[in-house]
Amino acid sequence: MRVLSLILAESSLELVPNAIASHPSVLKTARRRGKRPSDLVLDVSLHYQAMRRLRQRHKRGRPDIVHVVLLEALSSPLNIEGRLHIYIHTISDYVIRINPLTRVPRNYNRFIGLMEQLLKEGRVPPNSEEPLMTAVSMSFTSLIEELGVEGVIALSERGELARLSDICVKALDEGLPVVVGGFPHGDFNEEVLAHAKYVYSIYPKPLDAWVVVSRIISTCEKHLKILL
Repeated sequence: MRVLSLILAESSLELVPNAIASHPSVLKTARRRGKRPSDLVLDVSLHYQAMRRLRQRHKRGRPDIVHVVLLEALSSPLNIEGRLHIYIHTISDYVIRINPLTRVPRNYNRFIGLMEQLLKEGRVPPNSEEPLMTAVSMSFTSLIEELGVEGVIALSERGELARLSDICVKALDEGLPVVVGGFPHGDFNEEVLAHAKYVYSIYPKPLDAWVVVSRIISTCEKHLKILL
């Protein structure tokens, strides 16, 4: 059975780094939510001033990207039919594996609480032998090695313009994961691009990650005759 593997790479999902845990904007959020600063998910809408100190800040603090992508992907007919595997690789080198039956909270605040628990405990529910999600420290390279694939299809605004149908055929026929950036600005780092067998673009202008994911999924659904 042909399955689409989708990797959201360098995703803007991480706990507040220790380097900015004592910043007033972080402490304010921690007091309001009754949590330790280092147990909070970094969010640029709340921690913009603190993030000015961070390296690669233009690619960080956007957990909403992961939220919307997961809502789109996990609710898709492709996933319902068992033909989608999705992995979240984060900018801080964690890999989140998701049970296809998982339904993430639609409410953003509840989603953030779930991600904070996941990144702190390593799984949700924390004591379950069959968790809905797990998070482990793992580089992008280690994930590719674990998947046992010979490369990936990276989707980048700087890639060669290609038809969605052609991309899906390559992904499904060659068993290559499709990689979409889970960050708001910039391009993939060198580690991700080093594994790219193909680098394609689906549109000559930048697109949000969830738009790219929805187009890829819907095209593969049609190719696999899941949808007419």
